[in-house]
Amino acid sequence: MRFGRTSKAVGVAAVAALALSACAESGGGEDPGTGGGGEASGGTVTVAEVNPFSSFNSDTAVGNVDINNKVALLTTNDFNYINSDLEVVPREEFGTYEVVSEDPLTVTYTVNEGVTWSDGEPVDADDLLLSWASTSAYFDDESDPDPEVEGDETGTTYFSAASTAGLDLTEMPELGEDGRSITLVYSEPYADWEIAFGVTDTPAHVVATNAGLADGDALIEAIQNAPEGDPENPQERPEISAIADFWNTGFDSTSLPSDPALYLSNGPYVVSEMVPDQSMTLVRNEDYNWGPIPAIDEITIRYIGDANAQVQALQNGEVDIIQPQASADTLTSLEAIDGVEILQGPELSFDHLDLYQEGGVFADENVRKAFMKTVPLEQIVDATIRPLDPESGPRMSQIFDFGTEPYLAAVEENGSSEYAEVDIEGAKELLDGATPEVRIMYNAENPNRVDAYTLIAESAEQAGFRVVDVGLPGAEWGPALEEGGARWDATIFGWISPGVGVTGVPQLYGCGSASNYVQWCDEEAQEAMDELILTTDPAEQQELQTLVDTRLYETGFGLPLFQSVGINGVSDRIEGTEYMSNQDGIWWNYWEWTVAE
Repeated sequence: MRFGRTSKAVGVAAVAALALSACAESGGGEDPGTGGGGEASGGTVTVAEVNPFSSFNSDTAVGNVDINNKVALLTTNDFNYINSDLEVVPREEFGTYEVVSEDPLTVTYTVNEGVTWSDGEPVDADDLLLSWASTSAYFDDESDPDPEVEGDETGTTYFSAASTAGLDLTEMPELGEDGRSITLVYSEPYADWEIAFGVTDTPAHVVATNAGLADGDALIEAIQNAPEGDPENPQERPEISAIADFWNTGFDSTSLPSDPALYLSNGPYVVSEMVPDQSMTLVRNEDYNWGPIPAIDEITIRYIGDANAQVQALQNGEVDIIQPQASADTLTSLEAIDGVEILQGPELSFDHLDLYQEGGVFADENVRKAFMKTVPLEQIVDATIRPLDPESGPRMSQIFDFGTEPYLAAVEENGSSEYAEVDIEGAKELLDGATPEVRIMYNAENPNRVDAYTLIAESAEQAGFRVVDVGLPGAEWGPALEEGGARWDATIFGWISPGVGVTGVPQLYGCGSASNYVQWCDEEAQEAMDELILTTDPAEQQELQTLVDTRLYETGFGLPLFQSVGINGVSDRIEGTEYMSNQDGIWWNYWEWTVAE
């Protein structure tokens, strides 16, 4: 849980910068991911994933989980992708993008002629305009004059997008006369412009008909004619509301929809079968020729949450590739299997404990900070990742990746040292005799999260907290993230990043962001985040991110726990795989996979 690619809930806010001047046009250079893979050689591959699939729309706050993004990688194409060196690589066989002006920043995107959805409908202007409308917050006019008064909100937030940062700086776009292009004009020189926009998973003509409109052209007309959102003068937009309602939930499904329009593809694979909570099968999209042509004919994804079960399935030949929760036991078990290649490396993912801020037990800052003082960070690291990486330690920054130079600099000033060691007496002093009840929600099928919960609960109870276990099965914890306050007071989960850009920071911590599940809002941090996404200088970006990091600690947002380590196990019958540290994981170069003869 694509910034244009957003951080995913599994579950890092990315810290690398893309300068505005880095790419004035998308041309130039060899693209190893376009037209690669050679002639199709056939064969099948079975891959084990931890989490079960839940939505064909990975751009919503609820659909923004890692497995949905990976399926989208196989079934949709876009203007660029991120390679294993964490570089943005254009896909010119799909389309092109070009900066046509730097003042104001103006970018034109054009889908190539002949790119279609798997029902034969072209990917064109209606898809581009829906992509922008659903992720720009252009129509939102919700306001909350007094946060202390329940029900004081007015207006509407229409699309439940995982992130709107960046595109919320754009005005109503202009569509090209070719019917396949869109031009975005930014009010400010947005730092992450190159990864801000892409075609969403959801075909516009399908959204249109399910929203009661005639077709994609009618959807374009509805979007172009609806007034811009204005919190000072909220008003109804019935057609936008109907479009958003279907976009928000209409593609959520754990089984194969009876209507094939709900799982169309514009990428190399199309879903052919789903067994709820067990597996998904994808087959080749025979019409696809506008990107890398994969060698594999059929891919089956099996949902296996338990790491030992994944290893056993690989050993038994039931799966060819596994991406289990990393642990020393998992690595030892993999090393004992003949005919298996182990891919291992750092991962752009971190586990964290977040405290719900808007009402409930943690509305009181003293209670939040008391609870944070009880978290046994060193014990959690000992139980989870230190056996894999003896040099690892507790992650002491919400923003920066463990061990990097920006991380080391931030730790010196962000206030994390106050929580480096357990302080039961300090927690008791802050509680002043109170014994608050705290409900902790986490994925009960994830061994690292179970270990973290157990250690946190045992320590917190020593200070007087009464901890309630509300751990949920793997298929349920993701949707439950939106139920903070009603269902949980604290939650343990992870974020994983694409590894480029700075937009992940306001996505996770911005006031009102759909991915900010604990409803944290800090004026000083928000001002820094607003400036951050307009800043291209790396030193200034680091300074602004450190300020946000500091405010997260000073206000008691919660605690990062540890940076993850990634482990993949690959059968020797599969060739062409390569380790990837970001949210795409092993899937990043699927078009290069082949079955060994």
